[in-house]
Amino acid sequence: MALETLLASPFAPPPPQRPQRRALVLMGGGARTAYQVGVLRGLGRLLGEAAFPFHLILGTSAGALNGTYLASVAHHGTRAFEHLGAFWSQLRSHQVYQLNALRLGRPNLLTAGLTLMRQVRRHRALLDTLPLVQTLHRHLDLPAVSRALEDGTLDALAVTASSYTSGEHWTFFQSADPTCTPWRRPGRRAEAQLIGVEHLMASAAIPFLFPAVPLWVDGHKEYFGDGSMRQLSPLSGAIHLGARQILVIGVGQPQRAGLTRTAAHSDEPSAGTIAGHALASVFHDTLQADVEQAQRVSRTLAQLPPAVAALLPYRPVDVLCLQPSVSLDELALKHVHELPAATRDTLAGLGALETRRSAAGSTAALASYVLFEPGFVHALMQLGEADAHHHAHALRAFFAASTDRTVP
Repeated sequence: MALETLLASPFAPPPPQRPQRRALVLMGGGARTAYQVGVLRGLGRLLGEAAFPFHLILGTSAGALNGTYLASVAHHGTRAFEHLGAFWSQLRSHQVYQLNALRLGRPNLLTAGLTLMRQVRRHRALLDTLPLVQTLHRHLDLPAVSRALEDGTLDALAVTASSYTSGEHWTFFQSADPTCTPWRRPGRRAEAQLIGVEHLMASAAIPFLFPAVPLWVDGHKEYFGDGSMRQLSPLSGAIHLGARQILVIGVGQPQRAGLTRTAAHSDEPSAGTIAGHALASVFHDTLQADVEQAQRVSRTLAQLPPAVAALLPYRPVDVLCLQPSVSLDELALKHVHELPAATRDTLAGLGALETRRSAAGSTAALASYVLFEPGFVHALMQLGEADAHHHAHALRAFFAASTDRTVP
């Protein structure tokens, strides 16, 4: 996180009173974000029947889909997490994307290449995402999002996307609260817009897999891709919108690097292994570093003399971060047989489903982003619930903090 997000000039005038806000930040990762659903279901069971516990929701990529769905059912309070779980439980890959693979004998690199070349020619990407557009239109109640914002159930909903046109990282937010205002930082922009399906498709447009999506910004059209790209400060949007507490749920796995320590280094990586590694790099967010810096700066702010702290327009931010406790690559490897036949054959042709020891670290990495099938989804949700239970003490302490909505 850039220090200017938390610190301002000591000569700045005392800030006006503003609402205290608790934010939910959901990172990206394709099908892997079903893990977030499990964490939230676990959280809901810890909190019991209660009002919706967040004032701000910010999402990136598939995390933006989760966040917007939650905003549409926020009037159900903590039961909203169960509604999100029910949505994921009935989701299938064919409701997210379509891939028509060539069938020319056993899967191989040639047939996979021809399949992908044909897909790119037809859809400007490797996958046809029209099914996801249709799924979102069927299941998302966007007017309910507006009602939640207007009646104060939520203060703001925000989604992020990366502009292929300008190279800037954008946060699009919707709010009825006049204290939620746009901002601009080097390489980062924010603009108030009515969040629609097109914003979600842009935020979730995984590079190469999903086509770029046009959005209008500053009175002109730009093309956008996955919000995980160039996301240097994942927490900055929440802080700009006034969050004093942030629960962030990622789907990264810092333990992934250790999966190949015993691998045979002489084996050349397959095209699928390289593709999986490239996608892991896209979704290898700077979350942990951002969290650590936010916590460090917040501790410094909290230790300032009250007279000095009163001159600053920002206050310490309480950040709690949850991420998977086990490798999602290894979890996906147990469920790759569930993939639609066309997807499985294409990935097999690319060598992305190899089980050689040297490929074990990333063999299912590529598949894990597109594996929207019940076995993998349920395994992810169970893992998320287990991790929420494991961190129950920290979660209870986080939500036990003061919820007075007005702070100086």
